[in-house]
Amino acid sequence: VQLVESGGGSVQAGGSLRLSCTDSGFRMSGSDTGWYRQGPGNECTLVSSINSDGSRYYANSVKGRFTITRDNAKNTVYLQMNSLKSEDTGLYYCATGTDLASWGQGTQVTVS
Repeated sequence: VQLVESGGGSVQAGGSLRLSCTDSGFRMSGSDTGWYRQGPGNECTLVSSINSDGSRYYANSVKGRFTITRDNAKNTVYLQMNSLKSEDTGLYYCATGTDLASWGQGTQVTVS
């Protein structure tokens, strides 16, 4: 598994970003995939996940603002982030596989 995240950046509060997570060889549709955020204190929090059956999880802090989707044809999982807040700032990691044990390199999101 070699996950590659993209789409991070710097935005003002209220703005939007779409993160992407893809893998050139691993079939993501057959596994659960999640997005973690590493905050300033280096704590990692599961922000959202999508299971192989399509069921979704959202942390309370992002419900109604973030949407996770998967495009099986592109083997890509997306995290659409709207109405961004300063507390959404962090390094976002995509994780997949059994127990979400395989992680990408992360993409930085900064909301000011």
